[in-house]
Amino acid sequence: MTESLPKLMNVIGFSAPGGPDVLVPESAAVPEPGPQDVLIRVAYAGVNRPDCIQRAGFYPAPPGASPILGLEVSGTIVAVGEEVPIEMLGQVVAALTPGGGYAEYCLAPWGHCLPVPEGMPLAEAAAIPETLFTVWHNVFERGLARDGETLLVHGGTSGIGTMATMLGKAFGLEVIVTCGDEGKCKAARELGADLAINYREQDFVEAVRAQTGGKGANIVLDMVSGDYVARNLKCLADDGRHVTIAVLGGMKAEINMALVMSKRLTLTGSTLRPRSDAFKTALAEEIVQNAWPLFCSRELKPVMDKSFPFAEAAAAHARMEAGDHIGKIVLEVSGG
Repeated sequence: MTESLPKLMNVIGFSAPGGPDVLVPESAAVPEPGPQDVLIRVAYAGVNRPDCIQRAGFYPAPPGASPILGLEVSGTIVAVGEEVPIEMLGQVVAALTPGGGYAEYCLAPWGHCLPVPEGMPLAEAAAIPETLFTVWHNVFERGLARDGETLLVHGGTSGIGTMATMLGKAFGLEVIVTCGDEGKCKAARELGADLAINYREQDFVEAVRAQTGGKGANIVLDMVSGDYVARNLKCLADDGRHVTIAVLGGMKAEINMALVMSKRLTLTGSTLRPRSDAFKTALAEEIVQNAWPLFCSRELKPVMDKSFPFAEAAAAHARMEAGDHIGKIVLEVSGG
């Protein structure tokens, strides 16, 4: 069931992998929802590191997903599939998408949508799903975070880092982050981090040990991998959990397995995009029960870096890759 919709829409595409400048406005057909899908008229689209990696040619869309970039959006549902509750039509939502967010209209499974309350800006709503789903699963489900434990997060002012800090503090964790300069450390502390370490000037292993009285952190949320892994393991307390969600510093690591055994460490990790729709729906349901009310009440708000006009997606990617941003970058599609 749909409202009257155009046949074509504006999207951001690229004809060949490359740098940010390959991104250009294009035209594409408005997609039709499958049985479990909703079609969203996009207000804002979140910009995430995986978008940049896909644009560069190293992170192809999973089978069946739109080749258009964009893993999270906010907007209004304007069409629903035959198996979707009809009351979803017209709802304003934030949605985790398998792709396709850099467009005027985007499909998402209806179970991956979060209801946007009055008073939540749509730019902020678009900045939440990808990091919220990622952090909730990896810190609280895979990382088994418990009240009173210590969490170490690398990239403390990234979208993931700011979300992990906010959620960690909201659920009773001590949060330690690493950042690349004092300005970012200051921003991380203002957000609530108990300790922000400038990794260019201080050994984060020693700083974590000092902060924890020699015990170490219970969980490391790692986006670097590579040679950070061995150092992360030295940071961990007995029975600690090391959770990898990105490999920005390299895909291979050399580790001391005797240390893993003696400390009884758990090494795990995940990627979100290839997981099944059913898994993401179950994750969304848990988030709605536990974390989403904190955003609806405005107790928690995403840290916003900058909103770019839709046609300036290349500039948004350039800013992300420069590493100067603090918090989330979004594209204004239709606004609102």
